[in-house]
Order: sequence, then C-alpha cells, then structure tokens
Amino acid sequence: MAMKRSTAQRRQATDLQQALAACRSTAWVLAGFSLVINLLMLTSPLYMIQVYDRVLTSGRLETLAMITLIAAVSLMLLAAIDTLRSTVTARMSIWFNDRLGPVVLENGVRARLLGEGSGGQGLRDISQIQAFMASQGLTVFFDAPWTPVFLLVIWALHPTLGIMAAGSAVVLLGLSVANEYVTRKPNATSNVAQIAASQQAEATIRNAEVVRAMGMLPMLTERWRRTNQAALMATLRSAERGGILLGMTKFVRYFVQTAILGLGAMLVLKSEISGGAMIASSILLSRALAPVELAMTSWRHFGNARIAYARLKARLQALPPESERIRLPTPLGHLSVDHVSYGPANAKAPVLQGVSFNARPGEAIAVIGPSAGGKSTLCRLLVGIALPSAGKIRLDGSELGHWDPDQLGQHIGYLPQDVELFAGTVAENIARFHPDADDDSIIAAATLAHAHEMIQQLPEGYKTQIGDAGARLSGGQRQRIGLARAIYGNPRLIILDEPNANLDQAGESALAAAVSELKEQGAALIIVGHRPSTLAQATKVLLLRDGKVELFGPRDEVLQRMRGASTGGKSTPVPMHKPAAVARHGLAAVASALQTTPDEPDATRSDAS
Repeated sequence: MAMKRSTAQRRQATDLQQALAACRSTAWVLAGFSLVINLLMLTSPLYMIQVYDRVLTSGRLETLAMITLIAAVSLMLLAAIDTLRSTVTARMSIWFNDRLGPVVLENGVRARLLGEGSGGQGLRDISQIQAFMASQGLTVFFDAPWTPVFLLVIWALHPTLGIMAAGSAVVLLGLSVANEYVTRKPNATSNVAQIAASQQAEATIRNAEVVRAMGMLPMLTERWRRTNQAALMATLRSAERGGILLGMTKFVRYFVQTAILGLGAMLVLKSEISGGAMIASSILLSRALAPVELAMTSWRHFGNARIAYARLKARLQALPPESERIRLPTPLGHLSVDHVSYGPANAKAPVLQGVSFNARPGEAIAVIGPSAGGKSTLCRLLVGIALPSAGKIRLDGSELGHWDPDQLGQHIGYLPQDVELFAGTVAENIARFHPDADDDSIIAAATLAHAHEMIQQLPEGYKTQIGDAGARLSGGQRQRIGLARAIYGNPRLIILDEPNANLDQAGESALAAAVSELKEQGAALIIVGHRPSTLAQATKVLLLRDGKVELFGPRDEVLQRMRGASTGGKSTPVPMHKPAAVARHGLAAVASALQTTPDEPDATRSDAS
C-alpha cells in the first residue's frame, strides 16, 4: 500500500516537477547573467580609484577620457544584460503559467466536481507565483551570493573597512531573519482569509438575482466584510511589523555607508589608503547590502508566493491527474447499468441503491419519481461526472471509467437541470467551443433541437454574444440552446435532466419533436421528467423512489400499473400513443402515485449544478 501511495505521489507531482526543472535550467542562464552583472558592478568603484589615484595625481586628461570611455561601455553593457535578465525572468514566468495552467484548470474542474473547495484557487496561485518570478524579488537569489565577494574586495582595500562591512552585513541578515519570523504567521492568516473573502464575493455576484430578489445583499455584504476585515487586519499586522524592521534596515544601511566614509577618511589621513579607495569602499558596500534591502522590501511577496506554491503542490498531489486511456471505438449507444449504488462521502445513507436497467439505441427512457429520489444523481453517474460506489455502468460493453474522458464527452449529450452557458456567442456555445466546428454542424444541431428559428430572432443570430452564463437570454432560450449543445456532433447517449423545466408550450412541442427525431437517428435517451411531452415520447419508464428502482419496463405497462395502484386496482386503459390522453389521464395518475410534495427539496439538485 505504501508503495502504491508513493508511486501515485510521484505521478501527481510530475507536471509541477517538470515545470520547475525547466525553470531550473533557465536559472543557470540567469546565474550567468548575474555573474556578468555583478562583475560589471565593479566599474564605478574601479573608476573612482583610477580618477583619484591616477588622473588627479598625473593631471592627464587623455587618461581621464580613456577610462571614462571604458566605464561608459561597461555601464552600457551592464544595462543591456540587466534588461536581458529581466526579460528572461518575465518570459520564464509566462512559460510557467502557460505550462501549468491547463493542468491546474483540469485539476480545478475535477476538484469542483468532487466538492473539494474552490477549483479556481489553483489558477490564482499560479498567478501569484508568476508575479513573483517576474519581479525584482527573484533577482535577490542571484545577487545575494555576490555579497561576500564585494565584502572581500572591501577587505582587500583595507581589513578595517572589511570588518566594518562584514559586521553591517551580519546585522542586516539578522534583521531579515527577524522579518521572516514576525511576518510569517500574519501573512499566512491574511492569505487564507483573502481566499475565503474572494470566494464569498464570487458566490454573491454569481447569485446576483437571488441576492437582489430576496434582499440578501446587506447580510452577505456584512458577512464578506467580516471575512475581508480579518484579512486586512492580518495584512496590517504583517505590514506594521515588517515596516518597523524595514525602517531599522534602512537606518543601518544608510548609517554604515556614512560611517564607512568616515572610517575611510580617517585611514586616508593616516595614509593607509587613498582617497579613491575611500570612495570605492562606500560604493562597494552599497552594492553588497543592496540585495539584503531588496529582500526585505519584497519579503511579503515572496512569502505569498511560497504559500501559493505549497498550496498548489498539495492540491496536485491530493488530486492526481487521470491516467491516459486507450481510445475505444465509436459507441452505438448500448447503455447498461448493473446494480449501481452511490453515496457521497460522509453520507448517512446512499443516494442510489442497486439500480439496474438497460437502454438500447433508438430508445427513450423516462426517469420519474418523487423529489430526493436520486434522479439527478443518476444522470451525473451516467455521464461520468461521478463514479459509482458499487456496480458498473457500461457503454457498448466498456465501463465508463475505461473511456478517455474527452473521447467519451464527444459521444455524450448532457442537459443538466440548471443550464450553464459560457460567455461567448450562441454558435460557440452550441459547438462546445470546438475550434474546428463548421457552420453546417452548428445549424444542424440547432435545427434538430428546433432552436434555429428562435436563434434567428436574436439581435445577431448565431453571432449574438450571450454574456456571462447566458445572462442576456431567458430561461427558455438557455434551455433550448443547451439542448442544441447536448445534441451537437450526433452523440449516441443523451441525458436530459428536466429538459422542459423552463419551456413554454411551444418549447415543449419543439422538445417532443426533437426527442422523436433523435430516437429515429438511433440515439439512446435518458429523460428525467413527468410532463406529458416527456412521457409520450418515452419507450420505457423507470420509476425511482428513495434511490431504488421501483418499476421499470415498457411505458404503457409501467404507467398502467401506476394508475392501477393510485385507483386501488381499478384502472382504465389509457391510449398512451396520444399525448392529449396522457395529459388527461396518465400524468394525473403518475402524480397521484408518486405523491410528490411540491415544497420538498430535491437532495440531488445540487448534484446537477
């Protein structure tokens, strides 16, 4: 078991490790740039030594001109290489984001399906790391190792100057360690609180209609304010403590730079060093201590990036990438559900228990039952969103878990209870944002869904921008476009969960016609709903109550038995091939038999969202 766990962890961290390995190879290039930059940093002190010790004593202007020209070329080269180093760090950070972004997005989607927190946090963590990688804070790690070199050069000018410079470096290093110690906990607290506040704000905005309609905005705003205030107070504590230490750091740095000039002047008066060495030692000390001060100013950003990296690593390890699967032949639509049970983690009782049925191409199975019966959960299992706790679900003889998820999605159509569309055009949403989708396929799907005429009434037809989550469309329009998306590409298995929930009479007729045509094309359909338009097109009916199959069989037979049960065994034959007859007799009998409670919450509704 331990061996399996360690193997899984190695696989889980592969993408992150590979990205970091590639960045480490670039780090050697940055280290080379830093070598040249720090050597060229000696230009100014060497120039001052030459001016004081050679030009001023000899009075030769041509010597001054030559060393000035050399210094100018050196400083131009320094600026060019420093610019190149900044460009490389920016490109590396962008590559890091681009390399891990798709992996983290997929991980976030799967985390959301499993109910494991905010799936989008991983992308924000990548952005946090990217921002630090592109900042000057990263260069500290390449410049700090050169601090001892500059201290040695100062020591070479005079040991007394070297002792003073080394002592000041030790003091600043101690302040840096103290800064890490006093700001780590507030930074971590602030980070966690900021994430919670962001999630609360996103949820409030996402549910704007409900928030405004029921006057929830003041309460939710106050709730967000408390969480955000906790983040702000932790940030304030970190800033105040770090600010005190940063002020002390600046005092020490400015004081020692002044003191080293005074000490140098004393040594000049004693004729132990030249005036050029005195000025050069001050410049060298400034350069030696610069990385320490930069580290102090960028420490909070580094701390946030470190927290983000740890969180990202833990997320990728906790939810490993799915293993690659072989691409199976295109399915025909033979669905087999064999003793399937399902229960969420920590649930007291399973939502589904021993569910079994079959669907063949060209069949439409109506799934009916009272609220909280497990209908939406069954839909989620049939499309592979969730995995059964027990039992098998097979498509053309292959378990859903054996299919490549992307390939399986091409052969499945799914219309959930709450239709989620994406910002973009109507055509893009119908085509599932496939980059190579052709107009004929999009129009064919819309026509089959009987949504073509409705789309043509929109301001720009198929090119109409629908806004975030389809906010510019009515509920019925979203439902019909969602149906067109579900049947785009001629999928062989189509799952429709309450497809007529937001449809008017014309929409219901269009849905019934679409279902009839899909059956003729050989698709297998699973439709959740009780309305006459749904039942009239059903080949078979599955009655699901309390997570168990109570009845399953041909439509007429099942509904006849249900009507018989509701009338105490006295049943009147109902011509189920006539939708009007179903509306008059069949639906009323079904409702009576199911004893549906209108105000009873559907425990599976959250599963379908």
